[in-house]
Amino acid sequence: MILDVVQLGNPVLRENCATIDTINEEIVTLAENMVETMYHARGVGLAAPQIGIALRMAVIDVSHDPQCVSFFNYNGEAQNMMDHMPLVIINPEIELEGNKSVETEGCLSIIGVRAPVARPSKCRVTFTQLDGQTAVIESDGLLCRAFQHEIDHLNGVLFLDRLSPASRMAIRKQLAKAGFTP
Repeated sequence: MILDVVQLGNPVLRENCATIDTINEEIVTLAENMVETMYHARGVGLAAPQIGIALRMAVIDVSHDPQCVSFFNYNGEAQNMMDHMPLVIINPEIELEGNKSVETEGCLSIIGVRAPVARPSKCRVTFTQLDGQTAVIESDGLLCRAFQHEIDHLNGVLFLDRLSPASRMAIRKQLAKAGFTP
């Protein structure tokens, strides 16, 4: 089922989301609906607060660009990233490293606004999967950026909060055109 994506101004986007203690049928169905919603919106990620639910869960799929990472380690072994898409990450914890790189980001909850965001280039994410097992993914590139963006959502942080002062000024018109108060 395709869910409604909440937009900037909705207070759930600023909440620190609750930990998921039990993976049950409701959580599995929510994950399936989130993946369907992400694909429908043509996004590469979607966090639960973006559909109005303040839980620590997100979905990610960067398979549209198989070359978007230079490495992908799953539970300590180099693997093919494509074999793991889409990802459902529950209660993720992230460790960041590497030099920061600047790339343009957008957000399904801030339609029509894109801006350059500096983020660390490598990450290690530990999370629970739908089967209840813990997984660890180490990667870089677009996948690392998507992890950071979606995990920020789980902590009530938007990509707008990561902008430099100059970038923030530069997107004032984009925000106003998209119907948001800068």
